[in-house]
Parts: sequence; structure tokens; C-alpha cells
Amino acid sequence: MKVDSPTSLLIVEDNLALTVAYREYLHHEPCNVCYVDTGEAALEHLQRKVPDAMLLDLSLPDMNGMDILKHVYEAQLPCAVVIVTGHGSINLAVEAMRYKAFDFIEKPFDGQRLLITLRNALRYQKLSRTLQIYREQFEREQYYDLIGASPPMQTIYRIIENAASSKATVFITGESGTGKELCAEAIHKKSPRFGKPFIALNCAAIPRELMESEIFGHVKGAFTGALKEREGAALQADGGTLFLDEIGDMDLDLQSKLLRFIQTGVVQKVGTSRPQEVDVRFICATNHDPLIDVQQGRFREDLYYRLHVIPLVLPPLREREGDILLIARKFLERFSQQEHKSFQSFAPETEEIFLRYDWPGNVRQLQNVIHNIVVLNEGDRITPDMLPSPLKEMIDAHASRRMFHFPDKTAPISSTKSTSLISIRPLRLVEKEAIEQAIELCEGNIPKAAALLEVSPSTIYRKRQSWEGEKKT
Repeated sequence: MKVDSPTSLLIVEDNLALTVAYREYLHHEPCNVCYVDTGEAALEHLQRKVPDAMLLDLSLPDMNGMDILKHVYEAQLPCAVVIVTGHGSINLAVEAMRYKAFDFIEKPFDGQRLLITLRNALRYQKLSRTLQIYREQFEREQYYDLIGASPPMQTIYRIIENAASSKATVFITGESGTGKELCAEAIHKKSPRFGKPFIALNCAAIPRELMESEIFGHVKGAFTGALKEREGAALQADGGTLFLDEIGDMDLDLQSKLLRFIQTGVVQKVGTSRPQEVDVRFICATNHDPLIDVQQGRFREDLYYRLHVIPLVLPPLREREGDILLIARKFLERFSQQEHKSFQSFAPETEEIFLRYDWPGNVRQLQNVIHNIVVLNEGDRITPDMLPSPLKEMIDAHASRRMFHFPDKTAPISSTKSTSLISIRPLRLVEKEAIEQAIELCEGNIPKAAALLEVSPSTIYRKRQSWEGEKKT
């Protein structure tokens, strides 16, 4: 058997002569084979370790082998089952296939036929396992609390996987509502620091005069209102992760103190000269372009380069092809359970509106819209009339088309001279003009243009790239 590594095979057979024959057939096969002679022993083996494949006799002394097949199917065990029976029939074979048996062999059988079937079963299961690992790593719909199956989000998940084990600072950028704090939490949960504190501090929500105390803490009497000693976020996060959100809004004087803290790992509470060492992993985030902040003097250049070790750019929702409805359905399920409502799905017209809308507030806005709908309405399906503003403006699909000057697809084609052979132009030019017009009318918003043209945004990006290549040549 030509496989990359030894695989496991369980043979369930109570006939001693057949067991001996199996041993002879499989003598040179590089797989670990285990033999049991009862259904109970087979089920016990499956509880301890699931084999890659199983050769299963249906006529066992203590039970029908079909019950074992059903158990594998219902428990979704990763095992390819080959049925062996001396009393085969069409109905039996159909039932075996219904419960996802890999193959069905009738006794008596040829040894070569058995070997080929088992080899195929083991290879199939190994391939299935490889594909499952690939899907778990590269085709995930959710990563901790981040939701999304689009290629941009798969890239984010891989960066998190690679960065989590390091102590290097991660600098997250992205529009408001894209999930920067969820991303920081995912890095912490995936890191060796999971189980230690994750402290998040929003630099834009705390008054400047209190920010130093919030980060480094203070002693009693350090300033008016400091009635007792207080540990700051840095000390609270000792051993864990300190997440500084909206760091671009931090005062320049405090930025210099933060830089010194990052360089030395030492903090000093407000009102004391006693230093304290802490072990903190830094993650920071901003919805600004940090380089522009540096150029305009709002952010220290040395601090920027100290923090900007692993950049992570979260894409806006409008650029995450396919994620809008996936996220909407997750929120619908969550809020329906939370609010004890019976909503289960979206009407097709509602989904179309969701796909056409820009979502300037990104995932946070989508979350709020779904929560609003669930709280204020009743039913089992979300219909367009339930949508809050500004989505109400997109309820009439035909009005939307007129608003963006797109013709009605059902309009009859004129039979004037304009349709003569003289006016017929290559399809690629007509397509190019239609796409460029759509992008222009949508003010450069490619996802919106793609939705109105009813194509994938990736199709437009690919075609524009090919047009650029044609210009260069």
C-alpha cells in the first residue's frame, strides 16, 4: 500500500478462518491492523481510538454490524467503513450506502479485490483528514469571536496564528467597527499568555489628564481625587496582554512615557519614584493611518516604529466578499435566542439589500441593525419592511437601479439602426465600458458596482488587472 505514513485498520470478523485469511492478505501492507470478533468489542475500540478504516462483517454473534455502521455515521467518526457480508442484497447495499459505507463486498470474494478496496478506503480517509485539516486552517468561518470566511479574513487568521506565540507587538489598523478588539482578544487567546489577564484600554474614551493614571496607576494623594492607591492597566496586565485601542489619540507627552515603558518593561505609578517591572505583551490599534499621524506630528515616529512590528490590517465589511450574509445569520441566531424570538432567516429581498449596502459602520453597524430588527419585530423571517434607516432607502430594487442610472434588464431592445451590424462591437469592449461606467457611477466603490452588475467584486478586480496588463504591453 503506497501511503505516506502507517494508517490504522480495524477488522470486525467472528469467523476464525476469515481472520487468518485477512492476516495473510494484509501481511505486507504498511498499516496497523487490529482484530475484534464482536460488535461490543468494536464499539469499545471506537471509543478508545477511531481507525482510518474498518472492515465490518454484518453477521456478528452479539449484534447486527449495520448498527455499528449507523453509530459511525451518527457520531460522524472519521472512519471509512467497508461492509462484508455473505447475504448481500440490493436493499442491504442501498441501506449501507445511505449510512455512508465506503464500499460493499459480498462473500466469497477475491483477495485482490479486498486489498484494492481497503487501499482505496485508507487513501480516501487520509485525503479526507488532510482536507479537513486544510479547511480548519484555511477555510474557517469563525476564529474565536471573529466571523468571516472570505479570503481577506483567512489571511487575518493566518497572521494571528503565526504572531500569537511571539511577544512581538501587533499593530492593528482598520475602520471603526471592523473588530480590532476582537482581533486582539483572538491573539491573546491563541498565545501562551491565555489564562493570564487581557486588559483593554480605549485611549480615545479617557480624559487626557487621567490617561497616565489609567495606564501606570497612582498612589494615594498623587492628585486631587486620588483617595487610595490604584494599579494601572500595565500592572493589571502583568504576565498577560495590554491592548491599547485608538492609540493614535494618545497625548504626545504620554507617548514618550509609553515608549520608555515599552523599552524598559518598567512602570512608575503617578506620585511615586519607585519603579516596578512588568511582563506585558503589547497590542495596539487605531482607525487612523498611523503614518499620516506621524507625518502630521500627532504620533511619535520612534513610538510608531517601536510598535509597528507586526502590522495587521482589518478589511472593511464591504471588501469581505461573501461575509455579510454569513455574519448577519450568526447575529440573527444569537439575538433571536437572546431576545426569545422565532426569527430563523432573511427574505431574499432583504439579503439583496444587505449585499448592496455599503456598511460604513462595518460589522458593528450590521450587528446593531440585526439587534434592532429582532427587538422591534416579530416573525420567523426578516422582511424588507422591518429594516431601519438608512437601509429603508434601498428597499425598492428598481428605484435603486434608476438612482444609479442602470437600465432595466427587462426593457425591450430597440430595433433601430443602432443594432445594425455596423454598430456591433467586440463583447470585451462592451463589457469593459459597462464595468467602468458602473465604477464611475458608484464613485469608485467596486463592491457596490459589482452588486449592481450582479458579479463578484473579485471578477472586476481581475478584469481591471488584465486591462492594466494590456496597457503595459
